[in-house]
Amino acid sequence: MEKDAKIYVAGHRGLVGSAIWNNLEQKGYTHLVGRTHRELDLLDAVAVRQFFDEEQPEYVFLAAAFVGGIMANSLYRADFIYRNLQIQQNVIGESYRHGVKKLLFLGSTCIYPREAPQPMKEEVLLTSPLEYTNEPYAIAKIAGLKMCESFNLQYGTNYIAVMPTNLYGPNDNFDLERSHVLPGMMRKIHLAHCLEQNDWMGIKRDLNARPVEGINGLAEKECILPLLEKYGITAGEVRLWGTGTPLREFLWSEEMADASVFVMEHVDFAQTYDPAARDIRNCHINIGTGQEITIRQLAEQIVETVGYRGKITFDASKPDGTLRKLTDPSKLHALGWHHRIETKEGIKRLYQWYLTH
Repeated sequence: MEKDAKIYVAGHRGLVGSAIWNNLEQKGYTHLVGRTHRELDLLDAVAVRQFFDEEQPEYVFLAAAFVGGIMANSLYRADFIYRNLQIQQNVIGESYRHGVKKLLFLGSTCIYPREAPQPMKEEVLLTSPLEYTNEPYAIAKIAGLKMCESFNLQYGTNYIAVMPTNLYGPNDNFDLERSHVLPGMMRKIHLAHCLEQNDWMGIKRDLNARPVEGINGLAEKECILPLLEKYGITAGEVRLWGTGTPLREFLWSEEMADASVFVMEHVDFAQTYDPAARDIRNCHINIGTGQEITIRQLAEQIVETVGYRGKITFDASKPDGTLRKLTDPSKLHALGWHHRIETKEGIKRLYQWYLTH
């Protein structure tokens, strides 16, 4: 990519998109374009076409998506498949119609089968059934990577699909209902710590920044306490979903951004598959650490970072999701990129970010 090329980052306010934007700026790219959801609804095909007509971007990072954790995936199954398919259809389609030189599509490792051999290589895609709880989202992301692959094979485009592991970092989603596991767990433990310390100013600041079910820090204690308890948050105990035994891999979002920009700068579609293969498939690239931790161990590390002294309990009546989901990042390593920030350090960084935002 040329330093003065026009680069559109779809989802530039989100967890990954904001990190990609910052990474590009730090590397000297000077012509970045972004639109908030209010400025451009990516579900609106007419609006997306008009945006591409007006801006004519040369490169596209498709980091926009409708995302959430296990609770949200269970509750909003139609939204997860419909919205993500629409976003992908509109942005990838207009990228082709407007001659975009290169596009990076961000998927998710939930595309892999529930019982996939561990660690998961790219070639295990579509070899057995998906995890039921996030099946709609996974199918949408599989469609996106296959759309990139198919446009490349039919039209000679240069669209690369990357599949990041579980991400966390600045600008994460800390919504108690819709967040992913790490930020949601961190906020619960932080609020429980505030209750433990009788720090009502801290609780009010938290709820003012991120209201829960419309309730902010102006509400009375009598209203706030039952709300927090509904989400498993009390002064002496934090209740978390599942058994705590599933294993998860986590990658700091700013490292995901660095890997994404690296791929756009150094990797072309022809490098993502074996040229001797009869059938060209599984051209996507895993982005991860190749390291894992149990949900219980993750909770313990957050407890240590926050300083909470209460109990952590697990509700085994709630779903665990996939029991293990570890990526094999060897393809990415062979292309020249490796992670540097380990989970324990990342948790400390995220908590400091959360306290200041």
